[in-house]
Amino acid sequence: MHKEKIVNIIDFLLHFFSYAVIFVIVATYFDSFQIDDSHLYTYGMLATLIIFILNKTVKPVIIKLTIPLTGLTLGLFYPFVNVIILKLTDWILRSHFEIEGVWTVFFIAILISVMNLLLDYMIIKPIVRRLKKNG
Repeated sequence: MHKEKIVNIIDFLLHFFSYAVIFVIVATYFDSFQIDDSHLYTYGMLATLIIFILNKTVKPVIIKLTIPLTGLTLGLFYPFVNVIILKLTDWILRSHFEIEGVWTVFFIAILISVMNLLLDYMIIKPIVRRLKKNG
């Protein structure tokens, strides 16, 4: 049981740092998505932590409230839930994490989701599987 907790902590840390790296990469290539340059990695990790907390607390509520809209649009509204989470993070961090424009946020939300999915399946899950197998 002790080994399983360690694997879960390693899994969380891998996800956490990979999301932070993705934010830094995206902020580097998009002018309308900016993280405070003076402490890029600090605010990248802070934004990641805030998004993690929002995904665990606020996102389920937003999803339940928007089920009819998501159903009417055949699921096309779901990415806008991620836009809402990113805009909330923007609001919380103020000038340290800025995203301008709804469509830019929409595109960035999709890009971040795809990058997270690729990282998860190509790097994180194989590492976690190997750790569980050896443990």
